[in-house]
Amino acid sequence: MLLLHGGDGPQSHLPFFQRLTEQFDVIAPTHPGFASSPIPEHFDALEDLVYLYLDLLDALDVRNVVLMGFAMGGWVAAELAVWNTTRLAQLMLVDAVGIKPGDRDRRDIADVFGAPPPAVAKLLFHDPSKAPDLAAMTDVQVTVLAADRIAHAMYTWDPYMHNPKLRYWLHRITVPTLLIWGASDGVVPVAYAEAYRAMIPGAQLVIIPEAGHLPHVEQPELLLQHVLSFTAR
Repeated sequence: MLLLHGGDGPQSHLPFFQRLTEQFDVIAPTHPGFASSPIPEHFDALEDLVYLYLDLLDALDVRNVVLMGFAMGGWVAAELAVWNTTRLAQLMLVDAVGIKPGDRDRRDIADVFGAPPPAVAKLLFHDPSKAPDLAAMTDVQVTVLAADRIAHAMYTWDPYMHNPKLRYWLHRITVPTLLIWGASDGVVPVAYAEAYRAMIPGAQLVIIPEAGHLPHVEQPELLLQHVLSFTAR
């Protein structure tokens, strides 16, 4: 499994990730710029991550890969699958961004950069009390979080959280695809997921109750059940 994290950063510390490693050989890279990692000078857009992970798959020479992406990482995964599915067996997109199903005047994706922290917590979580408590963080943790937000914005800001042309190329995805979505996602709601599913041939969609944009945090066991059920087919 190639697991691509979202704007919340690497997931290796989470119980969900640990459970995945019991079932899969998990490759979980950290996007350059996250977790205090350097950003190559020539990186300035999300497509740089797509090329990076295409190169990674080639360098590792792996086959039958389950590609799983969360939020921003789901966008990377969708772009990668559009470009080349040769090494892929299945694709899973968890509360992914990347498309704009509405017209120019409609906001399809909530603004997570400009809103105050309490409002962002309500967008991200079914239960906002599960959001990280900035006041309880160390100075080092706050510094890492700030750097993560800068990297997140660099990859997704312009155009905001989407590729205007991606919707026209999603039909190229030829591997079995599952979209997994939090029922209470306030960043990209379920209607967005339904539009995404309709653009990928044969894709399926499952909704996780009592979860927002980060079901791996709020409902890890239920998310794992859907992952294992899909990959066992």
